[in-house]
Amino acid sequence: MEAEKKSSSVSNVGAWGMNVVSSVGIIMANKQLMSLNGYAFGFATTLTGFHFLVTALVGAASNASGYSASKHVPTWELLWFSIVANMSITGMNLSLMLNSVGFYQISKLSMIPVVCILEWILHSKHYTREVKIAVIVVVIGVGVCTVTDVKVNAKGFICASVAVLSTSLQQISIGSLQKKYSIGSFELLSKTAPFQAASLLALGPFIDYLLSGNSIMMYKWSSGAIAFILLSCTLAVFCNISQYLCIGRFSAVSFQVLGHMKTVCVLTLGWLLFDSELTFKNIMGMMIAILGMLIYSWAVEVEKQSKVTSMVKTSLTEDEIRLLKDGVENVPIKDLELAASKG
Repeated sequence: MEAEKKSSSVSNVGAWGMNVVSSVGIIMANKQLMSLNGYAFGFATTLTGFHFLVTALVGAASNASGYSASKHVPTWELLWFSIVANMSITGMNLSLMLNSVGFYQISKLSMIPVVCILEWILHSKHYTREVKIAVIVVVIGVGVCTVTDVKVNAKGFICASVAVLSTSLQQISIGSLQKKYSIGSFELLSKTAPFQAASLLALGPFIDYLLSGNSIMMYKWSSGAIAFILLSCTLAVFCNISQYLCIGRFSAVSFQVLGHMKTVCVLTLGWLLFDSELTFKNIMGMMIAILGMLIYSWAVEVEKQSKVTSMVKTSLTEDEIRLLKDGVENVPIKDLELAASKG
């Protein structure tokens, strides 16, 4: 039991470590690819289509080689999931374009309470007071780190709302589909990636033109830009796989809370690698966020221990009842008569 628990903990840390490293890595690669000082490839939605195309090819190669097995998932569920996931991507891009950076960050922070509410509505899930406090501390910390000016407009608010709702539904759906069809994270990703790749590559250029006013057909390709696109796609494969792994192992709320560790990493690496400004407010916010993550980890562990204790108490009570029942049934009749006569 101890060996299994230790192995499970190691694999959980490995999945989360892969997600953090690949997510931070892809942000750094995309920053160089898309910034004006880099290769000015300002076609985020089309780039995401490339990501899922490479992921789909890796999944197809894995299935063909027998490394992974293909389990049946209804096509309508895959289509529904792909629509929700693509709404998340498009909504986030539109939100970033139409809103201030401050409001964009606030909308991302609101995903944690939205996920909590959706899990309560869809799965009747409840959270302890300690978990709620930890979530609030994390949100405050990341908010202090990232939120600057906050300007809201009607179109931007609608896009942000769609992005938050669809992203939250997507993350909850990953875990639900894995449990419902007993399918592994990589197998599920292999099935959803082709749908997302096809739709994003078909619609991506039009969405990017709407966002940036530039056509990908007019982009001046270079060997450096192609190299960074390939690097971004490679990191995206690991990022997508690790996201499905993490949501399969953790809850959607845990994924959101721990995901803010990536925000702290990105701010730190931006300061180290790109000369980004790191103010006292950023540092204080990071410290509060890390404290909140530590509290959250402790709260989740306490919740697990209380559930285990409750289960043990229940099983002991049942065993005691069974033993008492067996003991009474096995008492000789003479002993019972003797006890009755003494009474």
